[in-house]
Amino acid sequence: ITAKINGSSFTSLEMTSFANTTTGGGQTTLVMQGNTQSQAINMIINGYDGIGTYELSDSNVFISASYIEPNVNDPLNSQTWNAPFQDSGVVGEIKIAEQSDTTIKGTFHFTCKNVNDGSTKNITDGSFNLEIMNN
Repeated sequence: ITAKINGSSFTSLEMTSFANTTTGGGQTTLVMQGNTQSQAINMIINGYDGIGTYELSDSNVFISASYIEPNVNDPLNSQTWNAPFQDSGVVGEIKIAEQSDTTIKGTFHFTCKNVNDGSTKNITDGSFNLEIMNN
């Protein structure tokens, strides 16, 4: 996963970057994740139905994304910025461009908010080419 976080480059480590799909009750959930040593991006699409554009909006909480700055020394003090957020309107999108049995590719961008201090982060120029790790 690559992106810009408030203009600064983010490139996740290959060994901690993956996608996973699970199906239950006739609905598929897609989870995509990428980490560095100090940052993480997670995206979740509930009701995933293949290639297309999935909007991040407060009118649909089943599609979400987050940017996290983990604190390994004090995990309870990790900071998380979420999209969508209360009264956010449309704050971004996840676009799935290609999917095979083993990989998924696409782009994303979103604005996310930290509930602790009210700060926001702009996640731009996001792209992913992830291995699908299904059990």
